Order: sequence, then structure tokens, then C-alpha cells
Amino acid sequence: MTRAFNTRLVFRTMGALLLIEAFFMGISTGISYLYGDADGDSFLVSTVVTILAGLAGLIIGHNATKHVGEREGYVIVALVWLVFSVFGMLPYYLSGQIDSITDAWFETMSGFTTTGATVLTDIERLTHGALFWRSMTQWLGGMGIIVLSIAILPMFGLGGMQLYAAEVTGLNYEKISPRIADTAKHLWLTYIILTLAETGLLFLEGMPLFDSICHSFTTVATGGFSTKNLSIAYYANPAIHYTITIFMMLSAINFAMIILLFRGKWERFIHDEETHWYLGAVGAVTLILTIGMMFNGWQNHINGHGVAAFFSTLEHSFRIGFFTTVSTMTSSGFGISDYMQWAPFLWVVVFFLMFTGGSSGSTAGGIKWIRIAIFAKSGMAEFKRRIHPYAVVPVKINHRPVTQQTTNNVMAFMVFYVFILIVTILIFCALGVNFDEAVGAAVSAMGNIGPSIGQYGPAGTYAAFPELGKWVMTFVMLIGRLEIFTVLLLFTRVLWKK
Repeated sequence: MTRAFNTRLVFRTMGALLLIEAFFMGISTGISYLYGDADGDSFLVSTVVTILAGLAGLIIGHNATKHVGEREGYVIVALVWLVFSVFGMLPYYLSGQIDSITDAWFETMSGFTTTGATVLTDIERLTHGALFWRSMTQWLGGMGIIVLSIAILPMFGLGGMQLYAAEVTGLNYEKISPRIADTAKHLWLTYIILTLAETGLLFLEGMPLFDSICHSFTTVATGGFSTKNLSIAYYANPAIHYTITIFMMLSAINFAMIILLFRGKWERFIHDEETHWYLGAVGAVTLILTIGMMFNGWQNHINGHGVAAFFSTLEHSFRIGFFTTVSTMTSSGFGISDYMQWAPFLWVVVFFLMFTGGSSGSTAGGIKWIRIAIFAKSGMAEFKRRIHPYAVVPVKINHRPVTQQTTNNVMAFMVFYVFILIVTILIFCALGVNFDEAVGAAVSAMGNIGPSIGQYGPAGTYAAFPELGKWVMTFVMLIGRLEIFTVLLLFTRVLWKK
């Protein structure tokens, strides 16, 4: 007999989460009034509506049993992104800064899923309150709304391992503390420390305080929303470029590894195999892009402009290559150069980076390097078995054998990833999008990248994308953010049977 679905608990949890959203929306309301923006009242109304909806959820869910089963866990985790986006789009729409429901929904979902794709053709016309809220949506979505809630929900008599396990990205998770709520608190404390550190550095390097805060929110979230139309290219300051690059790179490392670093456990970090794959790929691709762009500036050296000109070209090429590699691989989507203007070989390299992502347990999107490592090692092991049929060739990560269940999980993930991409590309093409741009948009949405290729590259926006395509794209963003299985399980009989 199937256990009854705990509907009251879902309402109660969503109510508590909406109160959390209202709190952060209230901060944005204060920013709007502080700068004298015209949308202050719209933010205030949106905050009040969100509070009332949250209280209604708590009332409906009053006296709900505290048991969070797998079904309730998956439903809450998938539903929270939808509900947060419904209420999160209100400030944009009510203020008229985004006058289309479709576009307001797209921008908000792109924020919470840390995709960073935008429909705005003039970002700088937004008010301070809207820009702050836009960055805040990515900051909340970066570490994960549920991970935040696990640290807070006990105040409402809620919480549970199922929520954490369903939300945290990657093949597995590592408890930093015995209690799951303490683990969530440690993760968020690390997240906040990185945010504050980057804000301070950017401010000292000459970026205005408001912009420093907003860009720190979207950097550690690997989201990519900027307060400027030109993104980070607006700031012609190498120190700012390098600072944002380093923090993007740090934010795409497994946060458990960063916490171990803070605790002085360097060995765990140094010997972590996924980190090796990730940082090794960053180094290799940066080298390729740097050499490629050096050829474009090599004429300075040939024409005898001197050693200084050569090293200036080398540094500039390295900085652009390093920034673009990290921004793309970590699914951040910031830009200091339009890679669509580069030689085709170079921007194709950037395009393939969109599939990779960062480490598991980080804020980055994409496939993740732990899966790529297991996939590659499984392929090599199969070659060895073909040559030596009776040999036992285990796949190992960090010197530990990978279970067959984990390998099957990776293979299934890869199959679903490609299948969803194919279906999405076909839909976009049916809606009139060019094939290459349909491929780019699908890969960008699935990997939570933001910019893609063609007119939707770093210098473009999704304003002209077909309206139905925008709705499909936001659904694909959600699937990518929740790593496929969390969403697809909701449509299977297995989850709803005993």
C-alpha cells in the first residue's frame, strides 16, 4: 500500500521558504528606497504579497507531520525553483521594467538557476533595486535554496536529509559535520566568506561598492549577471579581471574541499582527483586560447615594436584566455571579450567547454568533472578488458574503486543529458532558430552557462528568441540545475509507487 503524500508538509515547507525569499526581497526593497528608485513601491508590494503567500502556506500546512519522504523531498526541491521564480518575477513585472510575463519569468528563472542568460538589451536602465534583486536571485540559487533552508527550516520545525540529498549537486555529498543542518551552515558560511572577500577586493581595486557587491553575488554563484551591458569588459582594469577569474575558479571547486582547506587539511585538497581534472583542464585550455590569441597580436613583435609590446600582448592574451576559460567552464558566463569574433577554432574550443562544468558540490553547472573522469576511466577500462578478457580492471577515483551503481548513474546521466539536448535542439529548430544557434542555446541552458554562440553569444541577448522557446529554455535550465534526475523522477511511476 502506498503511503499518502504529505501535502500539508509541502505547503508548510513552501510557506517557510517563501518567507525566506520575502526577507531577501525586502532587502532589495530597502536598496530601491535608499537610492530613490521609482520602483520602490513595486518592490514593497511584491514583498508583502510574498509574505502573505508564505503565511498562507504555513497556515494550510499547520499540524503537518514532520516526516519528509523521498516523494515529498523531490517535489519540494523541484517546486521551490518554480514558486520562487513566480514571486521573484513580480518586482520586474509590477514596476514595468520587464513588461512581458514571459521575459520576466525567463530573467528570474535564469537568475535562480544561475544560468545568466538575459532578455535585457539595456541592463543599465534598470534601477538599483532591480539590479540588486537580479544579482540576489543568483546568489540565492548558487549555493542552493534548499541548502539555505536546511540551515533555517528547523526554526519552523522542518528539515530533512531528503531535501539535502535531492538538492546538492554531484554524484554524492560529504558531510562536513555529523548533523545535516550544521553541514548546510558550514557551506553557507564559506559561501558568505568568499562573497565578502571578493567584495572587499573589487572595491579596493576601484569598482564602486554597489557594483562590487552585485558582481560578488554573481561570481561566487557562478551565475554571470552583471550590472553593465558590457559585462566585466566595462572595467578596463586587469586587477578586477584577475580577481573575478580567481573567485569564479574557487567557486567551482567542491565546497567541501574549500572547507577542508580552511581547516588546514591541505592533503585532502591536494590529492582530490576531481580537482586535478578540473584545474588541469583550466590550465590546458587557457594555454590553447593564449597561444591562439597571441598569433593575432604577434605582428607587434615581428614589426619590432619591442619586448614591452610582446609581453603586453602576451599578458593580454593570457588574461582573456584565462578569464574566458574559467568563465565558460564554471558556467559563469561573464565576458571581457566576444569570443564569436575570434578565429573559428578558438570559439569552437570555448563551445565544447560548455559541456564540462566545475566540480561536484560546487555552484557550477555542466556535466561536472567527476562524471567526465569516471566516464573516461570506464572507457579506458573497457579497452583493457578487450585486450585481457579475464583481467579485473576496477575504475578508481581517489584510489578507491567506483561502485557499479555509481558507474551506471554516470552512464545514465550522460544518456539523458544528450537525449534532452537533442529534443531541445529539435524544438528550437521547429520554432525557427538556426541550427547552430539552436545547438548553442540548448547547450547553454542545460549547462546553466548563459551566453552561447551566434547572435546569442557574449555580445547578444535572448530578447529575440521565440516566446515558446523561452519557456522551453527555462524548463531546460531547471533540469540542468537540478541535474536531470530530480525533475524527471517526478514523472515516473517508480517514485509514486510503494
